[in-house]
Amino acid sequence: MSNGASLRIISLAGPSDSGKTTLVESLVPKLAEHGRVATVKSIHHDIEIDTPGADTHRHRTAGAETVVGITPELTFDISTRGKRDPPSRPDGTALLESDDPELQALASTLVRLERRGYAFVVVEGFSAAPLPTILVGDRDPSAVGGEIVGRGSDGVDDLVATIRSLEPVSVADPPKKHEREDDGLDSNSGKRDDH
Repeated sequence: MSNGASLRIISLAGPSDSGKTTLVESLVPKLAEHGRVATVKSIHHDIEIDTPGADTHRHRTAGAETVVGITPELTFDISTRGKRDPPSRPDGTALLESDDPELQALASTLVRLERRGYAFVVVEGFSAAPLPTILVGDRDPSAVGGEIVGRGSDGVDDLVATIRSLEPVSVADPPKKHEREDDGLDSNSGKRDDH
């Protein structure tokens, strides 16, 4: 880890109903024994995750690009920039440099998660991403963008060992002194960041 990187990213690729989410549910608690875990899920259709009429929904419809809600148990943020209009490509995203808006949105998200100090990110559904990949179901290996490092049929403990052995990467350049590092919601607070 001489490059100072500490983030290990794994992508799960496979057709719908192949068991990707079930595998995520098995991997996350095992990985959490070794560090903080975040997950990223590609959703191919628009959904409303906020309650129309709620204050946070009203903030967003009034024009806020990002709304942060803090409850006694959870902190969440909703940003208006998704796959169709991803945020500007942050510096240091060479890992996923692409003109594909979906991969740009993923890169921006990975930068935020790295800056928040996560050790592992499990990515579900971005099969074109050039990330180490666990192939789930009968997806054609040539249809994924990353190196296949495991199969969904492998044992969970074996997959965890594979993920832990991945070379850590850095997707974000260290922020310059005049830049804000992130929203800082969970930086070194010791509290869970349940988005």
